[in-house]
Amino acid sequence: MPTWRLRTTAGRSALPVETQATAVAPLTQAPADRLSRIATLEWRDFAADVSACTACVLCRTRNKAVPGVGDPRAQWLFVGEAPGAEEDAKGEPFVGQAGRLLDNMLAALGMKRGENVYIANVLKCRPPGNRTPEPFEVESCRPYLDRQIELIRPALIVALGKSAATTLLNVEATIASLRGRVHRYRGVPLLVTYHPAYLLRNLPDKAKAWEDLCLARATMQQLVAAKGEGLQSPVAGPN
Repeated sequence: MPTWRLRTTAGRSALPVETQATAVAPLTQAPADRLSRIATLEWRDFAADVSACTACVLCRTRNKAVPGVGDPRAQWLFVGEAPGAEEDAKGEPFVGQAGRLLDNMLAALGMKRGENVYIANVLKCRPPGNRTPEPFEVESCRPYLDRQIELIRPALIVALGKSAATTLLNVEATIASLRGRVHRYRGVPLLVTYHPAYLLRNLPDKAKAWEDLCLARATMQQLVAAKGEGLQSPVAGPN
């Protein structure tokens, strides 16, 4: 079992009352032409389109939008919840303490970011104070994530944390009930594990996360073997 080192996390400050009051108020409704445009975006225009987005109030408080990073033809896609402070400053997902833990998790599987791996978040802009994303914000950003998945065409998706899992699977459920089995996102096998930020605060669950990664690796091996044999994937899921 790999050794993942715990690093101290900074406390999350409470949101000002004014921010809490305006966080759920959309700037505009998402028109059909916006959805159609996003659904046809190519990689050359994707990041610029995300950076110009004003579909929800997070555009008012972001420093940089965080579209995603990695191999655009990756077999592995990891999806988290939203950017944090360091991601907002750099415009890249998972670059803080949680990102370093994710890199260790990838290394345990013999992988590293940028090589057959793509990393993204459900939200492309940081919620102030790292608060939980509001439903309208998720709804506004969801077309971008859907388009990324269409462009990447990953063999396997790993949802990091409850927010990513429930968004992709369109269910309301606990991590405990979703772990340990293969789901489907539009036909793509999807597994659920804990968000690295959660693992930094909950050491005992690192063992469970390792179990999830082992299942993900075994699932990918089955997919690769089935593709090599020209057969339909033997991995089945309820979704």
